[in-house]
Amino acid sequence: MKELRTEIEIHAPAERVWRHLTDFAAFPEWNPFIPRIRGELRVGSRLEVLLQASGTRGMTFRPTVKRVEPNRELRWLGHLGLPGLFDGEHIFEITPAGNNRVRLVQREEFHGLLVPLLRRSLDRDTRRGFEEMNRALRARAEESSST
Repeated sequence: MKELRTEIEIHAPAERVWRHLTDFAAFPEWNPFIPRIRGELRVGSRLEVLLQASGTRGMTFRPTVKRVEPNRELRWLGHLGLPGLFDGEHIFEITPAGNNRVRLVQREEFHGLLVPLLRRSLDRDTRRGFEEMNRALRARAEESSST
């Protein structure tokens, strides 16, 4: 098992952060790590997600939504190839951090036979993608508070 974890403080209410995080149609406008996501945001549905950290070729996969708790948590589980080879549960958590502030945690738990072979890429490229997305989401949510 391998876990990547990033977090960022955002000066905006949870509802606004959630709105941007779940407005999949707008992702191409602001999201450098997930430039495209399609599908219905409900437990059990399948999404089509394009992940593309800066400097890497994109990868499309079809995870299953595991949890949708508005203004709090979004989770999906994806597989590379067959389940058990390389599985990743992607988690976004939004927690209050004060008056009109939240802490966004973006993390992923990786399991499977290929995880040891991909560890360096995960630590370098995937972590960079998480951080790029976190900063872009913060900018979008904080900017929308002034309009």
